[in-house]
Amino acid sequence: MPPAWAAPYVAPWVWTVVLALVKLVVVVAFVLLNATVLIWLERKVSGHMQNRVGPLRVGGPAGLLQSFADILKLLSKEDYAPRRGDRWMWALAPSVAFAPALLVFFVLPFGPHLVVQDLNVGLVFVTAVTSFTLLAIFMAGWGSDDKYSLIGAMRAGAQLFSYEIPMAMALVAVALATGTLDLVALVERQRAMWLIVPQFLAFLVFYVSSIAELNRTPFDLAEAESELVAGYHTEYSGLRWAIFFLAEYTNLLSSSILGALVFLGGWNGPWLPGWAWVIVKAYALIFVAMWIRWTLPRVRIDQLMDLGWKFLLPVSLVNIAVTGLWVAVRG
Repeated sequence: MPPAWAAPYVAPWVWTVVLALVKLVVVVAFVLLNATVLIWLERKVSGHMQNRVGPLRVGGPAGLLQSFADILKLLSKEDYAPRRGDRWMWALAPSVAFAPALLVFFVLPFGPHLVVQDLNVGLVFVTAVTSFTLLAIFMAGWGSDDKYSLIGAMRAGAQLFSYEIPMAMALVAVALATGTLDLVALVERQRAMWLIVPQFLAFLVFYVSSIAELNRTPFDLAEAESELVAGYHTEYSGLRWAIFFLAEYTNLLSSSILGALVFLGGWNGPWLPGWAWVIVKAYALIFVAMWIRWTLPRVRIDQLMDLGWKFLLPVSLVNIAVTGLWVAVRG
């Protein structure tokens, strides 16, 4: 319903549509701004950790202009499409990859009342929506009609499936310990102690699984340039490739914000506003993910699968058992 001052002039359905559009614009602007910052930060982190001359010197003051130059380059590139592939499936894959990454932000709270849509099953919603990325990857690999793209999609599918299960099990332990699936209530219950303390194993499983699901080094087997020529998005260029790239950084941001909310107390903290604490904690997790990317070499595919099925999954199941026993004894 519109507020009292607008009720005489605006119909309820018009107000609902306008409010939904405003929320959509705000979320999209937030995502695009942070993606630009993350691209700049990725260059600076890699430059300092590997002593790279390019990221440390080019791009104007502090390298701020390089990201905008890359945006112009991608927008001006030719949109080449494979002739023998499934044109519609190939063309829709980038949008299908970006849509779930964007939807997650509609339920991620930045404060007790600073959320687009507060769902009482927000944790389940986030887990369910992010799993749609697998569909986009298969669409890109199959629609390209290219063996390298298809092999990359199959690798990515196996990788995502293998690490979605441990991640979900880690969040099950969190829900069991707190007794809620509501993200706002979950953060409020961390006022006395952040969940990373009693649920450190769940945090470890969640964080490693999130890096693997993002296809970031050392788990970037889906893109392995030396073997697969960039994997499932080999046949993409220009703006469509940029949307895949944007989806990756959007997922990095959303998974880090989710980690900050679930394990690091969210907006609980002194001095700063609550939303600022969420951003600071999320960017701390992002920095560690970048640190790992520019430090560790790529693992083999058998090592990747063994880590997911033989270590993370058993650890997450043991953690659920211990958490359940603790809840039963406590209450």
